[in-house]
Amino acid sequence: MPAQTQVGYPGFHHGISLLHGWLPQVITFVAVFLLIVAFARFTRRWWLLWVPICLVIAVGIAWASWIYTNNQGLASDPAPVLLWITIGMAGAALAAAVLGIRTGRWWQRTAAILAVPVALLNVGVVLNQWVGYYPTANAAWDALTAEPLPHQTSLASLTSLRNTNVDTGKIVPVDIPESGSHFNHRTEYVYLPPAWFQGPKPPTLPVIMMIGGEFNTPADWVRSGQIMPTVDNFAKSNNGQAPIMVFVDSGGSFNNDTECVNGPRGDAADHLTKDVPSYVESTFGASSDPAKWGIVGWSMGGTCAVDLAVMHPDLFGTFVDIAGDLGPDAGNKQQTITRLFGGSEATWAAYDPTTVMQKHGPYTDTVGLFDDLTPPAWQKKMISDPNVKKMLQQAQPSESTVGMGGRDAFGETGEVGAAESLCAEGQRVNINCTVHTTEGGHTWQFAAAAFTSSLPWMTARLGIPVQGMSS
Repeated sequence: MPAQTQVGYPGFHHGISLLHGWLPQVITFVAVFLLIVAFARFTRRWWLLWVPICLVIAVGIAWASWIYTNNQGLASDPAPVLLWITIGMAGAALAAAVLGIRTGRWWQRTAAILAVPVALLNVGVVLNQWVGYYPTANAAWDALTAEPLPHQTSLASLTSLRNTNVDTGKIVPVDIPESGSHFNHRTEYVYLPPAWFQGPKPPTLPVIMMIGGEFNTPADWVRSGQIMPTVDNFAKSNNGQAPIMVFVDSGGSFNNDTECVNGPRGDAADHLTKDVPSYVESTFGASSDPAKWGIVGWSMGGTCAVDLAVMHPDLFGTFVDIAGDLGPDAGNKQQTITRLFGGSEATWAAYDPTTVMQKHGPYTDTVGLFDDLTPPAWQKKMISDPNVKKMLQQAQPSESTVGMGGRDAFGETGEVGAAESLCAEGQRVNINCTVHTTEGGHTWQFAAAAFTSSLPWMTARLGIPVQGMSS
């Protein structure tokens, strides 16, 4: 069995928190208050008719959302009950606003109409609390207004910074040209550490490819993960020495889940293995040695990290899989084959990490770290309930399950399923891997903490000496 280490992770409280504190509570209070006003305007006769209809609509919308989430394989771990309640509230608010549009005084009708957007906002807040996508109101505002990333500069300005001692690294937005992928991607970002600017020409530095989750933008590691303070502090303590990091686009759009494969949703694999490496090497003088290239992925990106590393050991020698799946996942196995691979089971097998490792045989110099989750006590108790077990089995038949967004970690034993299975298979083919586990939620805060703990190890593995680390 792989060695396991129990670790914790800190919270993020910069600016007005969207995850804790007064703001989420105020939004919830206002949503509930407006919903009460929306129903209070009904007369007794209308209550007997419309209120039951509104409640049925609310329950139906919440149930349909639950079914759709499970059917599409969207959830990484069981959603909090509060999410389905808030979705039901939004459905009830919409029904009450439409059905009672001519009922009540003008201010009551106005409150009923306002109840709809506020209820939807409340859904967004609870959803955000579940996944930790925007830790603060500032982070959400920066993303919505497309504010520059920390230390962002233009590609053209790099020449003027050459042979200078910059205090922090720089982030450069790039439009990586196609070199055979035909993948329609968004703006991507490259982080250049302080050491890159020293000397008359760029040093040949190693590279970490950074991949986010299923619903993503290339800037998510910086905006939602808020990893730049960690990167800056690490580089500063290491004499400016750190890897180049390229924050890639694995989807082409926010809600296009490619799982980093080639298929009907786009040739994401070709973009990540052909376009990105050649561009980063030619533009920034990065190393082309696979031993100097690593991948760090979170959630869906963790699945990508393993898949790309075992499929392309000639390109990537090191990977960190943070709460990834057993393999590319877009529902159950048959749904995944249809949605991601156009119905071809052979193509699915070509991207299934376990199958790839078994066919490849012994690897020569591939190393991996799995940082995964064990469910908190309340989740273990919930999933141990026989009724919940039966419901989950009906929603996702075990013989058809592929990864399921990390849900294999929340089975009957509560053990980490995907990470242990992949690492055990990897060890059989000489992949040196370790599994770390943390009790917690499938959130960006967990991803950021896992990245923080793995950065020194990854840097040393890619060939940069790290201060304070033994060789």
